[in-house]
Amino acid sequence: MPTGGGEYLVNLIDSPGHIDFSSEVSTAVRLCDGALVVVDAVEGVCPQTHTVLSQAWGEGIKPCLLINKIDRLILELKHSPLEAFYHLQQVLEQVNAVMAMLHTSKVVEAANQREMFQPPANKPDQTGDQDEDEKAELDCKEEEGGSDYFTPESGNVMFSSALDGWGFSVGHFSDMYAKKLGINAEVLRKTLWGNYFLNTKTKRVCKKAQEKGKKPLFVQLVLENIWSVYDAVVTNRDMIKIDKIVNSLNLKLPPRDTRQGDPRTHLSAIFTQWLPLAKSTLDMVISKHPSPLQLSSERVENLLCNNAMAFDSFPKETQQLKQDFMACCADPSVPTVAFVSKLFSIEKSSFPQQQNRLLGV
Repeated sequence: MPTGGGEYLVNLIDSPGHIDFSSEVSTAVRLCDGALVVVDAVEGVCPQTHTVLSQAWGEGIKPCLLINKIDRLILELKHSPLEAFYHLQQVLEQVNAVMAMLHTSKVVEAANQREMFQPPANKPDQTGDQDEDEKAELDCKEEEGGSDYFTPESGNVMFSSALDGWGFSVGHFSDMYAKKLGINAEVLRKTLWGNYFLNTKTKRVCKKAQEKGKKPLFVQLVLENIWSVYDAVVTNRDMIKIDKIVNSLNLKLPPRDTRQGDPRTHLSAIFTQWLPLAKSTLDMVISKHPSPLQLSSERVENLLCNNAMAFDSFPKETQQLKQDFMACCADPSVPTVAFVSKLFSIEKSSFPQQQNRLLGV
């Protein structure tokens, strides 16, 4: 797919999120370099969300988050933009709580392994133990500040309505409003999500929006605009207001779309030009998911061997495949590596050669 001046090849594996298909998810994440976890904006975190995030964590891949079905907050729950903002904050906190639990289990497991393999000392040195505890605490804090969590300002979170064909990340609106408001795009990207508001008089971003009774930036610049489109097209069906919105966004809708009697079709025509879901998703995948050339050495070893065998126990010829794996080269002189991720057990009698053949003339 061409985007941003370059071309990218993305192979997608769609695995169902239902609990009956957990094996499909575990098979998919083993093959992938990244994952896109979809969470319902109304339902929030479900038991299967825990399972999916845990499976991605176990395979060492960092997923991106897509909060979908925001249209339900508008049309079903009748949330105001401010109520929807607080609801989305809660959903994001729920997902990050799962990531925090996974992170804590990783830290505890690492600490237990250090204690298991650390030789016992004849004379305990309390100073040394204190230093080790402080070092472990610093390592823990350093990891907590990493990229394991979902934060809209970092670009690994998207908001969308797949039914109506739209989606966006914070970076999309920060670039859009940076020129209009005369604010640095990077500053706007970091403050568009959170407890910040825009002082219309000074054109400056200020803190403590909730304490001062102000609308957060995300509500003021993002959600209210989206709610206005739904109100004009679906709720009240105001053609004059629709024309104003289309003109203000510099959109060019074909006449057949403007004459549509179905409001959702008209809505989709506007959003697919203004906030195209496919482009936003592809941009996030390209910017946040690693290329196969960036595959870590540890992950390659995990793919080449199972838990029952150590990678160093393989013959040298087999260990050499690691370099070919990481090179990701299509040259005919390089060995082709095929990864079998799932096997199906079927009866031998089901094979074609076991079937009775009809005699023909």
